[in-house]
Amino acid sequence: MAIAFCLSPASSSSSLSFSNLNPHRSLLSSSSSSHLHLRFSSATVNSLTYPNSRSLSHFVAASTGGGVGGFNGGGSSGGGGGGGDDHGDDGGESDENAGGKNRAEAFLVLKEAGRSLESLPKDLAAAIEAGRIPGLVVSRYFALEKSGLIRWLMQFAGFRERLLADDLFLAKVAMECGVGMFTKTAAEYERRRENFFNELEVVFADVVMAIIADFMLVFLPAPTVSLRPALALNAGFIAKFFHNCPDNAFQIALSGTSYSVMQRIGAILRNGTKLFAVGTASSLVGTVVTNALINAKKAVNKDAAVEVENVPIVSTSVAYGVYMAVSSNLRYQVLAGVIEQRFLEPLLHQHKLMLSAMCFAVRTGNTFLGSLLWVDYARWIGIQKSH
Repeated sequence: MAIAFCLSPASSSSSLSFSNLNPHRSLLSSSSSSHLHLRFSSATVNSLTYPNSRSLSHFVAASTGGGVGGFNGGGSSGGGGGGGDDHGDDGGESDENAGGKNRAEAFLVLKEAGRSLESLPKDLAAAIEAGRIPGLVVSRYFALEKSGLIRWLMQFAGFRERLLADDLFLAKVAMECGVGMFTKTAAEYERRRENFFNELEVVFADVVMAIIADFMLVFLPAPTVSLRPALALNAGFIAKFFHNCPDNAFQIALSGTSYSVMQRIGAILRNGTKLFAVGTASSLVGTVVTNALINAKKAVNKDAAVEVENVPIVSTSVAYGVYMAVSSNLRYQVLAGVIEQRFLEPLLHQHKLMLSAMCFAVRTGNTFLGSLLWVDYARWIGIQKSH
């Protein structure tokens, strides 16, 4: 049910004045209309509590298709522009109106926290000024910076964008890297069984390149709050296109933001290119180390010279890069953008411990599945042989 009302600058003292929210300029000019019409949805009201224990109602317009309400739980899981046209199919509130609402919310949060734009990172402050960041994101930034480690990590733009989109991002990195070695070794044993120790050098190569790639598999496809500034006007069409693509093809768009189908496809292609480079590089390291161990084994044990063959470096590295760009890319995009952000987080956003446990279980299963698929793929294309 939509509720419409007016805020008048000339009304009584109980009315809300926005003029003192921005330390640099007034949000409402004297020449603007005497009434500000705002439309709110009573179905998407989230109550946020700030450090001074005062409560601010965070309103999300129903026409944004979930927007912030669906952003990391709590509301509809359908983000604005979640695969529709450039302006979304649920329209009703223009980007300009959504930007003004985001800006007003963000400045309210700043005022409640007693902070100014100058105290924020430049990219975050610029995004607030541009109306691209709702109040919920600013509130999350203040909550995250209370931790010394996270405050240090948020100095880096990549971590800042991902932590603002998902406060469990670091936990997911730890999960992935922590279980990576165990699950990949278990999957190798499941596929090789009695030949596991006969193929130990190949197993080692698989585990090494997988562990190196684990971090990037979490980092690159993770949903983000985009704080990137606009490109120069003379930038090429391709550069502009990929610059405006989301980091995760399925992520929920913030209020006032939408992604076209082509931009979401572009996110898959862009991440695929990056993961191809990561996979190829990590495989080079893994196979070079493995061949060094094989040669050392041959030098000590002459009988092993016939039984053990060196791992082909170039073909294995390229093959693993292709595997990362296709299989790993798609699996982790769906995991982070659909299973976690659109299903688990809205369902369990008030139960962080249970949410973490579910993410751990899903990611462990995905890692094990990926290892099984790699062994089958490597044997299918002929870079690994079954003894």
